[in-house]
Amino acid sequence: MERASVLIVGGGVIGLATAYQLARAHPNRSVIILEKEDHLCEHQTGRNSGVLHTGIYYRPGSLKAINCRAGRSAMVEFCQTEGIAHEICGKTIVAVDDLQLPALEQLFERGQANGVRCEMIGPERLRELEPHAAGERAIHVPEAGIVDYRQVCERLQQHVEAAGGRLILSAKVVDIAPQPDGIVVATGAGEFRADYLVNCAGLYCDRVTRMTGTRPAAKIVPFRGEYYQLRPEARHLVNNLIYPVPDPGFPFLGVHFTRMIDGTVECGPNAVLAFAREGYRKRDVNLRDLAESLMYPGFMRMAKQYWRIGLGEMWRSLSKRAFVRALQRLVPEIETKHLERAPAGVRAQAVGRDGEMIDDFLIQESDRVVNVGNAPSPAATASLSIGATIVERLATRFE
Repeated sequence: MERASVLIVGGGVIGLATAYQLARAHPNRSVIILEKEDHLCEHQTGRNSGVLHTGIYYRPGSLKAINCRAGRSAMVEFCQTEGIAHEICGKTIVAVDDLQLPALEQLFERGQANGVRCEMIGPERLRELEPHAAGERAIHVPEAGIVDYRQVCERLQQHVEAAGGRLILSAKVVDIAPQPDGIVVATGAGEFRADYLVNCAGLYCDRVTRMTGTRPAAKIVPFRGEYYQLRPEARHLVNNLIYPVPDPGFPFLGVHFTRMIDGTVECGPNAVLAFAREGYRKRDVNLRDLAESLMYPGFMRMAKQYWRIGLGEMWRSLSKRAFVRALQRLVPEIETKHLERAPAGVRAQAVGRDGEMIDDFLIQESDRVVNVGNAPSPAATASLSIGATIVERLATRFE
């Protein structure tokens, strides 16, 4: 049985960042990362849009706001030091009609409260930044950027292993046995023993939380985000990042345009219930995952509250023309012929029993375990700060 001071379940960007920060702050503490896949970045980390978020969207004082601001600075510095592909290109958040102006003003005030450098601009300045975008007014956020998070994870892995840490692949956790003097974890790659455990299991974080003996504060309900990308002849229609004004009552940002670090332009996502936690295709169905979602009281309450929005998302999933119409509100010149399918992602959305979608990062702790129970966007941007926060909480337990 292999031993370590700290076991980390999940080799995504949060797990790797936590191991990296642990190695820096406590080099005498050994760490093993357990990853269920046979390679890194298979799920949320490897399928996100590669944006360096700024913190403009998040409630002031929330874990998201605090960690996004600190994490962005740390991530930019890490990328600069390590020579990782990234670019501070800026973004525009566009109000397409007068009805969206009050929400745009509220978002601007929130950005200022969070210390985000942002500017309210009119149509003339918007056309200078994004000549093909349409809008009454917009917020320009110059410090937003793009990055290759797969490269970030590869470099984090290198640092962890150079410090003596280990990454074990094909190590799906099947059982966790807390003991008075430690914790034993059974996996497909054997058993491991540690003093402490950090759960960064993403799509499966609630199940791992339950294995540790803690009742999850929320259940993961998977939402598939479906994307298109612009064909090369249409990429000139988007300079950088163009976002709509988000619905303040719905924790998704709406379909938007994202220039990726490789020069491609991604369009989306919508948000539809996935029939499997790894349901990247419409035909992917896992009966256990689907039954858990449909039978969960929180899901039914959420569906009752958001059914109108849900129907719209489903229609955009079924109809490319409907998806295009949503994109045309931001960039009217977009046509169906400009779009081709891109890989989908699945968001691990935590939902409380009351039907509320958990909007902030969620961390549950016990004597020997730190469970990261909700880490959606901007978790990748914030990962180095989240990792440092987790290590600070672990340090209170170190003798």
